[in-house]
Order: sequence, then structure tokens, then C-alpha cells
Amino acid sequence: MSRVAAVVVAAGRATRLAGPVPKPFLPLGGKTLLERSVAALSSCSDIDAGIVVVVAPEEIGGDRARNAERLANVRAVVAGGPTRMRSALAGVEATNAEIVLVHDAARPFPAPSLIAAVIAATEKHGAAVPVLPVADTVKRDDGGGFVAATLDRRTLGLAQTPQGGRRDDLLRAFHRAIAEGVEPTDDAEGLERAGVPVALVAGDPGNVKITTPEDWAEAKRRVGDGRGAGIRIGHGFDVHRFAEGKTLRLGGVDFPGERGLDGHSDADVVLHAAMDALLGAASLPDIGHHFPAGDPRFAGADSRRLAGEIAAILRTGGWEIGNLDVTVLAEAPRIGRHRDALRSAIAQAFAIETSRVGVKATTLEGLGSLGRSEGIACHAVALLHRAGGES
Repeated sequence: MSRVAAVVVAAGRATRLAGPVPKPFLPLGGKTLLERSVAALSSCSDIDAGIVVVVAPEEIGGDRARNAERLANVRAVVAGGPTRMRSALAGVEATNAEIVLVHDAARPFPAPSLIAAVIAATEKHGAAVPVLPVADTVKRDDGGGFVAATLDRRTLGLAQTPQGGRRDDLLRAFHRAIAEGVEPTDDAEGLERAGVPVALVAGDPGNVKITTPEDWAEAKRRVGDGRGAGIRIGHGFDVHRFAEGKTLRLGGVDFPGERGLDGHSDADVVLHAAMDALLGAASLPDIGHHFPAGDPRFAGADSRRLAGEIAAILRTGGWEIGNLDVTVLAEAPRIGRHRDALRSAIAQAFAIETSRVGVKATTLEGLGSLGRSEGIACHAVALLHRAGGES
């Protein structure tokens, strides 16, 4: 049995965002909500047992279901039930894995880092749910229009998906809920009712759920108008010489047995070039400004962490990463067989889909310092686009 599968629930009948096209199939920046959710899960290499998509029964056999069957890593499209829990149950039953993530198609922006965190917590604890802290004071209604109590918001969290659990536990929890005549509002609640401890994982504010017309308008602003408005292109370059006693790390991937590079941090030329390309596209200062070489806080720093900080700066500024393309210049090591691992690691570092990352490599044919194997360099090109079409 494979280790991890995912279920994308796309069988709901939206009431607050009603229209002629069911919500999961609404187009957003050239992709439907369902396609975006599936692509995000597909970018996670830990999901080795594929994805099951759950659609409304009337969609089975239709064009939308057939299109879903053709999406990357989708192993099956099945009919859902009359409630969210019944649809999740149908999806979990169609999987063949030890661990299953259940995700709502109405959340089209789950970051790779969030997906990986839920998988890791589920593997460790048996079940996991991502939650956001509650920012506002919470009042409980007494049922008559007055405050019954003020709740301690420090103990509260807003649940997101994907949520993870062991397949056997999820099936037992769902069938128990059916027998008791209850309808849990999410998978974690079903597991709780069945006595399964559920670990909390830090949620992602960008992992929004499209529920209301306001949510839909904000999602369209986030993705852009699809006509190229607000597109920025940046270029980055970095080079480091070889050094003895160092571990070689490129794009967040370690290369045991290869000579490492000299640098104040981990000397990851690929992530450094990529960060500079992204910062340049946003007209921001380079990484030397953000992470000064003389600052002891960044001595030996993991560039994957630094990349995450740059990605957060970009998101705060209203930018979304369209794609990254990197070219490694080195006589050794050979990059070809590591290409997929590099793409996945770079995508995870910047919290984007693997499909947005390109990796290439070339030698210098023995010319110059790089050709004499004195170091490694990397060129990177990045595309950003701004929500709302600002340029």
C-alpha cells in the first residue's frame, strides 16, 4: 500500500456563490478552482498514491468530470453524497494509502509548505488540522441577543484544509458519525468524535476559502486579470567558489560526496540567484540588503528559510510568483538526475507549485574559472504578477 493519498472534495452546491457553473469549476486566472487545488496537491511529492476527486453525482460522465480525470496525479473521479462528510467518505473509500489528506476544492491556494506540514504531523500523530489564530475577541450568544460569555481566543483556532488522518481512522470516524446521525462539519471533528487525537498545524492566511461573492472578487484580484497587467520580470545571478569541509547544497537539495561552496550562509547559489530575481522583479533591494553577509544571525543560515522570508515579503507586498527559471553553471555535479528533486525543493522553499519552477544546467566547456571547476554559478529569471493589475 502506498503511503499518502489526497481527496479533493468538489461536490458541494454553493448557496452564497450561486450561478450557472458549480463553484469548483469556476475559472480563475485560466484555471478552475478544482484545477488549482489539484495542482497544488500534485506539487507535493509526498502524495505518492495519487488524488481522488469527488464531484456531484450529476457530473459523473460529463465533460467536467472527464476533464478532472485528465488532471495530473488524479487516479479517480467519484460521485459525492448529499453532505460534505458523505462526499469525503466516498473519496476516502476510493483511496489506497495509509494516510489520506482531505481538501476542499474551494481552497485553491494551499501552499506546498502547508501540505507538507499536515502530512508530517499526520505521520507523527495520526491526524492533523491546520488552524489560524483568532485575531478578534469572541463572544458567545446566549440565544436571546445578549452575551453569554467571552471566550479565550488563545485556545481557539480557525480550521482550514487539507486535513489529514489515517485512512482506517477516517473511515471508522465517518461510519460512526453516520450511525450516530451526526454530520461533522470537517474531517477533524469526525476524528475527534471517534476519539482520535488531532494535532494542530499552523495554518496559512493565504489559504483562503472561496465562499462569498466578496471572496471571489478578492481571489480574482489576487490572481490578476489574466491579460498580463501587473507582470514584472527579474533576473538574479550568484556565484560561489568551492571550499573544503562544506556540504554542497543547491536549490535546497544536499549533494553528499560533492565539494561544497564557500559562503556566509549555506552558499546555496540556486536559491540566492532565485531570491535576487524575485526581489529584482518587485523592485526591492537584493538579498545582501535583507541578509547582510557580516550579520552573525545569518552565519550558516539555511537558504530555504531565507527564501521563505523573501516569499512572505512578496506576498505582503501584494505579489504572486508566476514562475521561476534557473540555470546552473558548473562542470560538476551533473544536475540532470536531480532535476525533479530540485524543482520540488525550490517550489517548497518559496511556497509555490512545482509546475512553476524550471531547472536547467550547463557546463562551461572548460572555459574560465567555472570551467576550471573553481566554483558554481546560477542565473535565475522570475516572473511576478500583482493582484489588481497594478504595474
